[in-house]
Amino acid sequence: MTWLACAALTCASASAGAQAPLPPAPGARVVTITAAGQVGSEPSIAVNFKSPNQVVAFAGSDMLAYSTDSARTFTLVNPAGEGNKTGGDPSLVFDDKGNALFSYLSITKLGSSAYWGHGSGPNGVFVRRSPNGGRTWDRDAATVSQFTERDAVIKLADMPRIWADVNATSPYRGNLYYAWIEWGLENSIVLFSRSTDAGVTWSKPTRISTVPGLPRDDNGSVVGIIGAVAPDGTQYVVWNQGLNVTMAVSSDGGKTFAPSRPIFDVGPPYFGGTGSIPGVARAMGFPQIAIAPTSGALYVTWSDYRHGDVDVFISRSADRGRHWSRPRRVNDDQLHNGRDQFFQWMTVDPVSDDIYVQFYDRRADPNNRKTRVTLARSTNGGTSFTNYDWSDQSFTGENAFLGDYMWLTAYDRRVYGVWAEAPDAYATTEPRPQGAGSPTVIRVGTADFNARK
Repeated sequence: MTWLACAALTCASASAGAQAPLPPAPGARVVTITAAGQVGSEPSIAVNFKSPNQVVAFAGSDMLAYSTDSARTFTLVNPAGEGNKTGGDPSLVFDDKGNALFSYLSITKLGSSAYWGHGSGPNGVFVRRSPNGGRTWDRDAATVSQFTERDAVIKLADMPRIWADVNATSPYRGNLYYAWIEWGLENSIVLFSRSTDAGVTWSKPTRISTVPGLPRDDNGSVVGIIGAVAPDGTQYVVWNQGLNVTMAVSSDGGKTFAPSRPIFDVGPPYFGGTGSIPGVARAMGFPQIAIAPTSGALYVTWSDYRHGDVDVFISRSADRGRHWSRPRRVNDDQLHNGRDQFFQWMTVDPVSDDIYVQFYDRRADPNNRKTRVTLARSTNGGTSFTNYDWSDQSFTGENAFLGDYMWLTAYDRRVYGVWAEAPDAYATTEPRPQGAGSPTVIRVGTADFNARK
């Protein structure tokens, strides 16, 4: 059966009767990396492809956690130094030489509620570098873009993401790439910068979103930017804009981009109002893009509620992003069962081309409240996925802020995921505003599919 035919059928087995419990992910191990008494959300994780025993993850409360034993154990470190703060919306990557890069934003004052460009204070996006797997970090962060109190007009940076060209065959190997949202009074746009000297300096930001988004942090803005680099150095950057996924492509190492264009329609990327997910403060279905190095296929995942409850979807392009397949569900529970799968993240193993997608999953609870984490794997280019249970416990939470995303990476059939949970019983020393939701901590899961080669 072809990829498109199976997608069109939505695979009848997904809607035929009750489903048996998911098998556990092979070699699954889950550890909490947030310090005792602290909280965290919006995590990121990266593995060093030059030394795969090295893993770095964001642990919340301005802390990173590094591992030298393939994420079995972690040590906490403040990349900015003791007593100093870094910032939010972290992302992590290792470059082609094995340096770890940590990107983040720093904001002194948000704008008005959901209208971040209105009255925002000084802010910026920054990068720190570690030459030793996350144990120590540069004392001074590199500034990618910044507004200060001296600027007559202050716009707000948001959701910065960093990625690297580590491809041996790329003429731009070693380049680092960075993109983020800039909120203004009239619109939202995607800005982009690159570094050709291992993150020491960054190019002047350029706009890569041809059509501006709306100025509020909601449906209609430009949100969820992320990029990936093909073996020949071509990079593909995607984001949500209105009810579509939009893509911009650069074939010259990020010097220039072709005009961005919508590649396919999706449901609203924000789940709120009647579309909200019970117990969660807010949730998003922002896209991720990944490339299979061997076949050159592009994959984009996202989540939306086109089937009523929220599902995770994937689309594939075999012609460098010009055409895309019909959406296919990644979660394999019964269709229209009223149970949500949300906050997905995807990666492609650069060794095996296997596709992995993780997401929060409520299929086991008829009341759609108890949440676990599922890891889905495809070994046939996204034609089918096997879903695995990756959790060691369920959680519920009440108005819990799980962040805007989770993160996932893989290398040589070993998978590393990071996510936030709201433990049912958790004592925190972190100050909590009155009426705040359930506190959350950050957990790292590993799975090893090498035994199933």
